[in-house]
Amino acid sequence: MPKPPKPKLPMHALVAAIVVLLQFSQPCFARTRNKHCTPTVCGNVTISYPFRLTSQPPHCGDSPFELHCDSSNRTVLASYNGRFYVQNISYERNTVRAIDPNLAVDDCSLPRGSLSFWDNINMHRNLPYSLNFMFTSMYLVNCSKPVNSSSYIDASRCSVNSSGSNPPPDLYVYFLDERTHPRDFDESCKIEALVPIMVQDINDLLTPDIYNLLKQGFEFSWIFPSKSLQATPFRAMVRNLKYALQSYADSFIYYLFKGPHIANNSYYPPNSTYILCLLITGGFIISRTLPGLVCLIVLVIYKWRRRHLSADDAIEEFLKRQKDLMPIRYSYSEIERMSNGFKDKLGEGGYGSVFKGKLRSGYFVAIKLLGKSNGNGQDFINEVATIGRIHHVNVAKLIGFCVEGSKQALVYDFMSNGSLDRILFAKENKIDLSWTKMFDIALGVARGIEYLHRGCDMQILHFDIKPHNILLDENFTPKVADFGLAKLFSRDDSIVNITAARGTIGYIAPELIYKNLGGISYKADVYSFGMLLMEIIGRRKNMNTSVEHESQKYFPSWIYDRYYHGEDVDLGDVVDDEKIMVKKMVIIASWCVQVKPNDRPSMSKVLEMFETNVELLQMPRQPFQLPFEVPTANNSIKDRSYDSSTGETSTLLYSSNEISIDIL
Repeated sequence: MPKPPKPKLPMHALVAAIVVLLQFSQPCFARTRNKHCTPTVCGNVTISYPFRLTSQPPHCGDSPFELHCDSSNRTVLASYNGRFYVQNISYERNTVRAIDPNLAVDDCSLPRGSLSFWDNINMHRNLPYSLNFMFTSMYLVNCSKPVNSSSYIDASRCSVNSSGSNPPPDLYVYFLDERTHPRDFDESCKIEALVPIMVQDINDLLTPDIYNLLKQGFEFSWIFPSKSLQATPFRAMVRNLKYALQSYADSFIYYLFKGPHIANNSYYPPNSTYILCLLITGGFIISRTLPGLVCLIVLVIYKWRRRHLSADDAIEEFLKRQKDLMPIRYSYSEIERMSNGFKDKLGEGGYGSVFKGKLRSGYFVAIKLLGKSNGNGQDFINEVATIGRIHHVNVAKLIGFCVEGSKQALVYDFMSNGSLDRILFAKENKIDLSWTKMFDIALGVARGIEYLHRGCDMQILHFDIKPHNILLDENFTPKVADFGLAKLFSRDDSIVNITAARGTIGYIAPELIYKNLGGISYKADVYSFGMLLMEIIGRRKNMNTSVEHESQKYFPSWIYDRYYHGEDVDLGDVVDDEKIMVKKMVIIASWCVQVKPNDRPSMSKVLEMFETNVELLQMPRQPFQLPFEVPTANNSIKDRSYDSSTGETSTLLYSSNEISIDIL
């Protein structure tokens, strides 16, 4: 009598076995990584594995638990969108208690930090422990008008602010439960933070009760596997594999035969039933192999086409990883309704088109409808990942976004005065601003760039500073916008790795083209700001072939020569104070456009120069002189645009000697 065929193992059981093996092959090594590190102390907090200070070697702890000891000797835990003071770490109970810095002082400050560092935990799957969060979260929302709803709890800590004056009438802050559905958000409200709190439900609490809980901080714990499990990873793997197979068989039998399925009962079907279950499963899998293979090929082709026709998959995956996004996600139908069917077009560029829109609250917005996405949705991801988490008076505010297949849109505050290039280069309906106002615009742009470089947990390099990307509100306050080429780097990275030139010809830094000039860093944005500042001074394009005199074609070289040799410049009917402002901007711009990155100031130094007496500022020497010669075919200067997404041939001017550089 032939032997019956051996039952075949279901495919997903094999996958489960591999996952279990990978999970239990790590812990023993991970627990010994810090055996040569001694505990350290910051304030009254002892730091030991799995935590470490930024000053300690990487093997002394895990990167998601990196702590910082600030100048006040306070232990700081930093997440992507917030900072928290660590009050206590208990290594006996494996717990951490922390508090928002704004709550550590007794004033009117609101909690601003969003705790999102567990995203780092999910990115490090080989960590030998898991996290247990003992808190929930609630939204802190900022509304432009009062909201009459029982779910909106007033978040104001006191009736007057720290300066003793009443808060502005157009500012209202509320707490909302994190389970609030997006459709229940009032149109006049924007999410400012996702605040951790040690309570399950805030709906029945009053404002003082909430702040009493917040002042106590919040806790989370880390849990290591048991010692027996660490000592015998093979047994743990076998036990987990057996449990997975048994659970699968029980579920299958219950579905197929409606038999017993009681988790804590000692009764189970006989072994023959399990064998029958596995035989049926194996036969089913074999009979479906060919159709399944066909389906797999169709699925792969579909995925490939979808990735090349739209960036939906990459963007959706990115959005799932972000637990602290401030903007609101809108549906495409809501975007159409806001824009009144995309009737009022404000402008158009390589990224797509911009339309004027209006929220239900009456608040005007600008809707950027993205065209063909670059790099699998990278433009969209760059913009949301950077501008979606920051807030500064000189950085454009992202209100919301939309992703539905290939349809992508970004919703911004409406800037009634458009972009700076319309002020500088418009031939019709030109707005003539005073030198004082132009100086304020230049100073505001500098503050916005300096905030991107130093004001965030991550260093944000814009790589496309130019007048077109500087927006002006009704008071002509400048806002740095368009982060499609932006990159995020650690603030410890003095040099960053960029594989291709990024930016717009005429503003792009020389080191992005000539690798021997030095590494690429935040000094690239400084160069672009210098070229923008030159255009503010001249109120014209830096390269203008229509001027009468040959020497005036390249404005940065011409204006530098005039001031360097002490010659007067005709600025029209201006007062002496305005002449001083222009001279100061010329000196600052000349320093910023130095060819070598090391010769340029940081944006912090640029702000100091704006505040310094002009008599104390020195004009640099030959800011446009390249350290080598590049032959040219003729003496004419070419001025063509460059599309960084296509890499088309373009011509770039960097020196007063009319040097042209072709990018291939």
